Amino acid sequence: MIIKELQHHFHKELDAIYGKDEVQTFFKLLIEYIFNFKPIEIVMHSERRISTANQQRFNDIIKRLKKEEPIQYIIGETEFFGLPFKVNPSTLIPRPETEELVQWIIEDLKLANFQNLKILDIGTGSGCIAISLAKNLPNAKVHAIDVSKEALKVAKENAILNQVEVDFIEADILAVRHTELHKYDIIVSNPPYVRALETSSIKNNVLKHEPHLALFVENEDPLLFYKAICEFAVYNLKAKGSLFFEINQYLGTDMKQLLNTFNFESVELRQDIFGNDRMLKSIKP
Repeated sequence: MIIKELQHHFHKELDAIYGKDEVQTFFKLLIEYIFNFKPIEIVMHSERRISTANQQRFNDIIKRLKKEEPIQYIIGETEFFGLPFKVNPSTLIPRPETEELVQWIIEDLKLANFQNLKILDIGTGSGCIAISLAKNLPNAKVHAIDVSKEALKVAKENAILNQVEVDFIEADILAVRHTELHKYDIIVSNPPYVRALETSSIKNNVLKHEPHLALFVENEDPLLFYKAICEFAVYNLKAKGSLFFEINQYLGTDMKQLLNTFNFESVELRQDIFGNDRMLKSIKP
């Protein structure tokens, strides 16, 4: 089999599930992953013969994709904010909306011309927020916490991969109110916020494969983690420090009310690239 034939086979097996465009994106990612040449070179190498071993690798991947396993888990890595990140089923796959949150923080800090920053990322997962901030704000001291030992292992690998220093801490934000660490200029979090009632709108590749611990909250208390983080921030965020959240698009008004309840000021709600209420910033008085 040659690459051109493999490409045809790949589309034949998967187009009905994902659509032609997404399958082509998968194929380009796998060509680079397995053969180490860029997608633009696919045409140049279209007559290249594929070994039996690599044919089997593709067939195995096709089986996994038919089960709607995320391509990022199959490859074991993804890109976030222009940086490489290892991912596995212990970590959420970083989303473009979260990149917007990181960009907002960086722009905000550069505009304010902060020096000697101390930043805390709560619920770090793969470390994508903390590591991206550390990479783009090299003078900042970045801490990150997560309840999952397995996720922290991945995050530490990603810090090494991206050549940054982040202090990772295993902790449950629902059980922590005070910290022995320094108070922070910035606290940021993308905690679990998908309500159980919203599961019917979640794609199978997320619902079946990504960690529910990092995704879902009970319908009765959807702001559980945000309340805990606000309480934590009252004690551990510096005066005039900023609290940034990624949020459930349906709970923007509820979140603004919550922050007002904790006396945070200058609450700003922003939409993501898809026009959904997605990010909040507030200031501790």
